Amino acid sequence: MNLNSRIFDRIRTRPKRAEEAPSSATPICEHAGCAERGQFRAPKGRGQERKFWNFCLEHVRAYNQSYNYFDGMPDHAVAAYQKDATIGHRPTWAMGVNPSARDAFRAKKPTGGTQGTGAYEVDDSLGMFGARMHQARNAPAEENRPRLSGTALKALDQLGLDAGVDSATIKARYKLLVKRFHPDVNGGDRSLEERLQEILRAYNILKALGMV
Repeated sequence: MNLNSRIFDRIRTRPKRAEEAPSSATPICEHAGCAERGQFRAPKGRGQERKFWNFCLEHVRAYNQSYNYFDGMPDHAVAAYQKDATIGHRPTWAMGVNPSARDAFRAKKPTGGTQGTGAYEVDDSLGMFGARMHQARNAPAEENRPRLSGTALKALDQLGLDAGVDSATIKARYKLLVKRFHPDVNGGDRSLEERLQEILRAYNILKALGMV
């Protein structure tokens, strides 16, 4: 490699970065009578939120100990500021009072019914409501039936039936069991009378519940 080549004379080096500039660029501490470097910033106070003092370490510590953003504010103003701080000092509205949302809702046209009572159009861009309605329409019939109480389930079990049976099935099963266990039918045998009483009680329970 020829270090005496004219190519090396044309190479330019990158200038020094700003942080390598002489220390004279650092501001002087703004505390009265201090000649130290003001390396630390301190807020100037309420109403000057984006403005700062430049202090040395000693004076920024002293300033921070006595700094009070709410100095001079009445108590009610401090309370209002603290309340607004919980929502990031952003405007809020009571539910249904947001002007833009209210006007957009009023602009929707009813899909049916008389004026003031018709259902309004809903923006279902993600298909959430449509999917739920589809599931409800196509759900198995047993899922749409009301859930039975423990008393009703026990009474059905006494008749040898499962949940979901209709009134006609319950009546037919009841008549069959009464004929089977009634003493007049089985030759006067009263050993099955207790079972017959269970059937009668179960049927009366289902009847009282409106299932028969």
